[in-house]
Amino acid sequence: MSEKSRLSNPATLVPELGQIGAALLKAVGNGSIPQTTVSLVQLRAGQIVGNTYLTVMHTGILRKAEVSERRITAVASWQDSADFTEAERVAFALVEAVLAPNPHGERVSDDLYARAAAQYDEKALATVAVAIGQVGFFTPLALIGKPLPGASPAEQWRD
Repeated sequence: MSEKSRLSNPATLVPELGQIGAALLKAVGNGSIPQTTVSLVQLRAGQIVGNTYLTVMHTGILRKAEVSERRITAVASWQDSADFTEAERVAFALVEAVLAPNPHGERVSDDLYARAAAQYDEKALATVAVAIGQVGFFTPLALIGKPLPGASPAEQWRD
């Protein structure tokens, strides 16, 4: 295992990332959905794309927010877990629909949209989509750059 990321610090290479990251953070932190939901969805996204850096990061965020270990662990098998609200379940279904291919048709079916609309008003539903997009935006940097899970930026970047 490498002791450094494969890439130099992306924020140094592309300084605009700081502004983009801040805007996305502000957008998902607009208060229309609980921050815990955002973090749970982003942990699930990290699991779907198979990236340890993302899963370690989002697990750490959830632990700092004092989310139970049981709920954190159950994200991987949310479908049969009693640990999540219906709104969280719909958010998990949305992240899976968006990030996992569906060989049988559209990714977000009318039925899934109706279930989501029953749980979230339009602003909250758009915020769930932005939360998925936020982690999706940074996923290529995590997969290509391979930052070290749990390491601070100063500890892992090559520069």
